[in-house]
Amino acid sequence: MILHTPRKPPGSWRTRRDHIQHGWLTPFIALEWTWEWAAFVLSNWAFLEVLEYLSSFSVLIAVIFYFSESGDRVKARHYQAWQVINTAQGKGGSGGRIEALQELNEDKVPLVGVDVSSAYLQGLRLEHASLVRANFNAADLRRSDLAECDLTLANLSSANFRSAALRHVLLANADLHDADLNDADLEGADLSGAMLNGADLRHANLANIRWQQIRGIRDANIAGVTGAPAGFLDWARANGAIELPGGDQ
Repeated sequence: MILHTPRKPPGSWRTRRDHIQHGWLTPFIALEWTWEWAAFVLSNWAFLEVLEYLSSFSVLIAVIFYFSESGDRVKARHYQAWQVINTAQGKGGSGGRIEALQELNEDKVPLVGVDVSSAYLQGLRLEHASLVRANFNAADLRRSDLAECDLTLANLSSANFRSAALRHVLLANADLHDADLNDADLEGADLSGAMLNGADLRHANLANIRWQQIRGIRDANIAGVTGAPAGFLDWARANGAIELPGGDQ
């Protein structure tokens, strides 16, 4: 609400001049007196008051338009993120894909079928993401956090998941052959139907994993795994898993 306090007329120049104690101040006081009269005249001009109201009204209109167009801005932001991801398909390096993926996931956008094969994505954080049929073939995901993601039918072959957080991740029918899961945290992961042939599982945390329906584990290195459920190690050895404690896979 705009409040206007009525101004009083500044008085005559004669009255003001009679109160001047030093002659050299006269020009300055005269100028001040002139501006006071100008302010008094303008303060009573209704047109300026209308302009002030219109200025406040324009701010209100701008705020309304800002919020009404917020959906379009979000769509534009998502489009730019997808453009970053899609134009870099099959290329090495990050190319802004870490930020793009995380931004989309923060906005609850499904990442079904996303292709980031061969990408450098160390430290990626995509908790709870929907990554069904995603392609992470040969991607570098060391120290990433994909906890509780849905990676059903995903291509994770030859991907590097060293020291990654994969707690309670859904890996049903996922392709993990030759994947590097050294020191990864797979607690509670669902590996039903997963292919683990040639995977490096050294020192991985396998507590409470669902393993009974794993499709293959031949030549997977299970040396030093921790928390393995009862029966898993014997089954893995019987199905071709190996135990090579040190060195590269």
